[in-house]
Amino acid sequence: MKWLLVVLACLQVAEGAVRISLKKGLSIRDKMRAAGVLDDFLRHIKYDPVKKYQPRQGSVVRQPITNHLDSSYFGEISIGEPPQKFLVLFDTGSSNLWVPSTDCKSPACFNHAKFKPSASSTFSPGGRSCTVSYGSGSVTIALGWDTLRIQSITVTQQEFGLSQEEPTQPFYFADFDGILGMAFPSLAVGGTATALGGMLEQEQLAEPVFSFYFSRQPTYEYGGELILGGIDPRLFQGDIAWAPVTQKLYWQVALEEFAIGQSVTSWCSQGCQAIVDTGTFLLTVPQEYLESILEALGAQETSYGYAVDCADTHSKPHIAFGIGGARLALPPTAYVLNSHGYCTLAMEGTYLPSQDGQPLWILGNVFLKEYYTAFDMANSRVGFAPSA
Repeated sequence: MKWLLVVLACLQVAEGAVRISLKKGLSIRDKMRAAGVLDDFLRHIKYDPVKKYQPRQGSVVRQPITNHLDSSYFGEISIGEPPQKFLVLFDTGSSNLWVPSTDCKSPACFNHAKFKPSASSTFSPGGRSCTVSYGSGSVTIALGWDTLRIQSITVTQQEFGLSQEEPTQPFYFADFDGILGMAFPSLAVGGTATALGGMLEQEQLAEPVFSFYFSRQPTYEYGGELILGGIDPRLFQGDIAWAPVTQKLYWQVALEEFAIGQSVTSWCSQGCQAIVDTGTFLLTVPQEYLESILEALGAQETSYGYAVDCADTHSKPHIAFGIGGARLALPPTAYVLNSHGYCTLAMEGTYLPSQDGQPLWILGNVFLKEYYTAFDMANSRVGFAPSA
């Protein structure tokens, strides 16, 4: 009987929610390295992986493109009537929806799908534009309205951005065409309407929740799933640990403790904050703790990251984050990246604290591959459970 109830629950979730299969392509970083342009690109930008999380200034939001260098999970949407298809990065670290436009003359737009307003019978121009400023340049978007579709979800008159100019690097190398932001409306550039807000207002979600599952062994055809309007118990183990959002900009939660092996550090004794970001691949560590982590994990700084001995990976300690009363651990196989026999920590440091001054961590795909993550919009909370 218990087995039957579980099956029925799973069937109910599948019927009431929309499942988007996420593809896993080569990262922008890997493509730029293969093209021989990565080193020069990184030398000529002032790189801080969390400029994305600085406060807004007017209609400009500063989000370094380098934040997406390692992001390579994306899925399909369509805009317009008849539908024009795009691959987008589903990003819980931003709030705007934008895709390239046929008006974009930047080289970065040439090898991506571009929205053609004149080909859509339902398009309405917005008459204004916004700028998203990145560490390596700016993306200028013209605003408009049209029908957004994600499988059976249909949102009419959804406001979105059409890129007019994009930096050649690194978006030229991106597998995805645009970005669909899934953070809070207060983070949206220019106060534009968010895609999730449109889904809620037009009652297109079975429940006011969405969830992500990232495969530990992703392929291009299947890197994981985004479930809009539900949670699938088949994709996780045990119970979900819920943590309230501490600031309704990003999906930001309190980090109660951080442990290396069996040793709980004192770093978060006065409080830490963590942003849960599907648009970031790595873990971002407060700069003041980075040296201690490198020492504890036996890593050395190099031009390609924090190198470790590949043969020693399995002997390294787990690291663990205390969130929502649960200890969420990452094994070394999760936080050590092996690229053709060269191993590095999947971590970067930042000098930027959270807006309340507490140390700020960012939990990207390295963390999310280990934990099924649910985003509850009605109750402003994030839930975690070990991935199945």
